[in-house]
Amino acid sequence: MPEYEKETTEQQRLEKEQLEDLGTVWRTRGPHAIHCLTVIGQIEGHVEAPQGQKTTKYEHVIPQLVAVQEDPAVEGLLVLINTVGGDVEAGLALAELIASISKPSATVVLGGGHSIGIPLAVSARRSFIVPTATMTVHPVRHSGMILGVPQTMRWFEQMQERITGFVAGHSGITAARYSELMLRTGELVMDVGTMLDGKKAVKEKLIDQLGGISDALEWLYREIEQTE
Repeated sequence: MPEYEKETTEQQRLEKEQLEDLGTVWRTRGPHAIHCLTVIGQIEGHVEAPQGQKTTKYEHVIPQLVAVQEDPAVEGLLVLINTVGGDVEAGLALAELIASISKPSATVVLGGGHSIGIPLAVSARRSFIVPTATMTVHPVRHSGMILGVPQTMRWFEQMQERITGFVAGHSGITAARYSELMLRTGELVMDVGTMLDGKKAVKEKLIDQLGGISDALEWLYREIEQTE
């Protein structure tokens, strides 16, 4: 087998492994090379999620984002989001990484961008959401045992302030309005917060515009061509 055919076969094998193991497409074959990253299910942080749950492991995502920044062949980043939320610090860390990438980046909320998925949804330079997708805004909560001391409540407040500040800093919504939606009562069954569909998320200026993959790719191509 010629050397170039061996290299092509090896590249195809690696791309297949990435798609199956990480749910990513490395360097799309369109007009420009875009890295496609998926954030699905529960965002898994320091503790593994129970078996049977679809997860996005942050230790898998972090190296990909570093590679997107460092690889000169990659021209942009597309993040597809359908998450129920998950580990708060892991989700916020990934959002900060996406926001710090110097190349054109876009996010698309497809099914859901709930909880800590919201900072991820607004972290790119441009955010999109399909009309039928939903985003649930609610306060930080903890399902395990906690110490019943004032310092614990202050920790929750500080974490919420970090999330609210990030969302307000990377979208058109104000911190006051985001907090208002987060603490609203009477809308969610047995919970505090607000559920926004695609149109409402855009109306609240949480997401930049309605649109899907083609809209996001068109925006990315345009941004890449303007910087060339």
